[in-house]
Amino acid sequence: MLFRSGIARLAYDGTALPLHADDLQRAQITTRDIDRGEFPHYLLKEISEAPGSFRKTLRGKLVERDGRLRVEVGHEALPDAVRARLADGSIRRVLVIGQGTAAVAGQSLATALTDIAPGRLVATALPATELSGFGLVDDMADTLVVAISQSGTTTDTNRTVDLVRSRGAAVIAIVNRRNSDLTDRSDGVLYTSDGRDVEMSVASTKAFYAQIAAGFLLAFAVAEAAGVDVGAHADLLAALRSLPGSMEQVLARRAEIAPIATRLAPTRRSWAVVGNGRNRIAAHEVRIKLSELCYKSIACDATEDKKHIDLSAEPLVIVCAAGLRGSNADDVAKEIAIYGAHEAAAIAVVDEGDARFGAALEVVPVPVTHPDLGFVLAAMAGHLFGYEAALAIDASARPLREARAAIEAAFGDGTDDAARATDGLADELAPLAERFAAGLRVGAYDGALEAGTAVRVASLLRYATGMVPLDVYAVEWGKVGTPATVVEDLTAALTTAIEELTRPVDAIKHQAKTVTVGISRSDDTLLRSALVQVVLGAGTPRDDLGYRVLRTLVALDPAVAEVIGTIRYRIDGDPATDAATIEVVDRTGIGATYPSRTEADPRLRGTKQLVAAEREVTVARGRRDGRTVIIVPEVKGAQTVGLTLLHVELHDHLAGDLARAVLDGYRNRFAALRSAVTETEPTFDDARLADFTMTDLLTTPVYVLADRWRGA
Repeated sequence: MLFRSGIARLAYDGTALPLHADDLQRAQITTRDIDRGEFPHYLLKEISEAPGSFRKTLRGKLVERDGRLRVEVGHEALPDAVRARLADGSIRRVLVIGQGTAAVAGQSLATALTDIAPGRLVATALPATELSGFGLVDDMADTLVVAISQSGTTTDTNRTVDLVRSRGAAVIAIVNRRNSDLTDRSDGVLYTSDGRDVEMSVASTKAFYAQIAAGFLLAFAVAEAAGVDVGAHADLLAALRSLPGSMEQVLARRAEIAPIATRLAPTRRSWAVVGNGRNRIAAHEVRIKLSELCYKSIACDATEDKKHIDLSAEPLVIVCAAGLRGSNADDVAKEIAIYGAHEAAAIAVVDEGDARFGAALEVVPVPVTHPDLGFVLAAMAGHLFGYEAALAIDASARPLREARAAIEAAFGDGTDDAARATDGLADELAPLAERFAAGLRVGAYDGALEAGTAVRVASLLRYATGMVPLDVYAVEWGKVGTPATVVEDLTAALTTAIEELTRPVDAIKHQAKTVTVGISRSDDTLLRSALVQVVLGAGTPRDDLGYRVLRTLVALDPAVAEVIGTIRYRIDGDPATDAATIEVVDRTGIGATYPSRTEADPRLRGTKQLVAAEREVTVARGRRDGRTVIIVPEVKGAQTVGLTLLHVELHDHLAGDLARAVLDGYRNRFAALRSAVTETEPTFDDARLADFTMTDLLTTPVYVLADRWRGA
């Protein structure tokens, strides 16, 4: 059939498997999503798309009813179970986590919730790694964790979510990507934009604004669920709805921001970003983007602290001051005057029409909006400055790139006669050398080019253009000067200088965002689980139980009424091959009364081989005797070296929410069942899980359970 054209499905041994239309899904990303269009860089495209992404995040959730703006995020984002815990006061604190830009965006959610629900909820924003490393307690049933991620695959964030869920915390995700790892780990999901707003640039910008929008929506929804009257904040909601228009006005001022960046960015080595109040959120975000785009180690301080820390470096200081009112604005204006007195170059992002900031070297005006939202416009101005600054620094490398290209062209025919190849090269290099020298004279390279690199390039260009005779080359460089030597050394120096000045904008050098290795916080709490204790008591070495295995055992614990026997096996050989063997090491309880097949046939096969190969905890039911067992792999390195088999009796039934928690933690079985049911059913009611036995829920094939669900 047409739907199978060019697509095949094979088993591990190469056997062809049937493929049906229901097995295929349409990709959510299209060429439209990754088309740069007329933009020179993805980054500029994505900054320009930020107002639209902000609008899409609000769409259908910030609605007007009876002449009043309301937030309606739906039950997918804020499930009934979480609403109930907020309503009865069992959730008393909210922790907002993320990493990098997502963590910064989380600060706005925590701040908004603190303002909207004062005294009712304690809201704090912190990096996910700080929570997992230093903020965990055994019982977090009073906590709602909001996890923010653009991709939903951030290892550090997802690991922290696992840890807080194991302690009873509810989790809501703010994420852009549907069907991501984070969505599967969360009780509720609030999608930014439409859940597939792709960012191609490594330096993420568009997602930041969408996360801000989602954060405000969730803050209102959580506060209202907690019984707070949010009507007093109608002006904030109105401003939130109109903010994309103000963002578009900031974008329109790119032509005013560009010359400021072009003039100042290449010449200043020390940079800083400051802000106070909510503008500290903007300052932190701008610092990240300037660091990523311009390869700068940038300070980020409270506005008033700068004078106490380091003005001696005469830095370029971006002051985020949008939305300030009254004495706060007056005080920031005084701080800017102090910066100027110390020869710092202050660029102030302020409300349009505010004349208090004349002491700044440059003023970037942004539209006036609600004071709680001005920081968003300050961040956008900072993003545009970062983009233009990167272009300006990169452009300073042009004479050097042209010089290297001229050398490559001169030697492009493969000649070995350096003297002949350099004929005419001096004339071609001379104007490029002068352009470089002129830039050095006015400090155009002071901010990005290392002094030693500049000296080497300038010196070698003088030899290459004939300004200095080769006779003295040995005096300066310690080796005999020949045309070949000069060309070779100059090419190397040019390459180094170009590398120091290159700012690729979209593809950031030395960026580790694609690395999936993250934190591996140990969790001794897992070891306290009764089921884990049984496995350890059977003789299984602690080091042979990985985190995933421990987490699965903890998840299964509520389903187990009693462990009535154990059998430990040793595996010799690679479980993926037919040569592996299995041998009983020890037995306890009922496990000691049953004969083992392995005594007559030591080959590793069947369910035990599958568990050993997959290295996953597996619940199974005997075909002949109906006994329920849990098989636990023991793994050293990347290979299963043993199995611990637990003979168990399961609880007949569990309450719906408890049954879900068990299925969530066992092979992602809840998500699989929900997906199977909702292929034909409009909703999935967790409470109905209580109608099924735990044995069926854990061992019956999902498609069979789904059929029973529909037929019930």
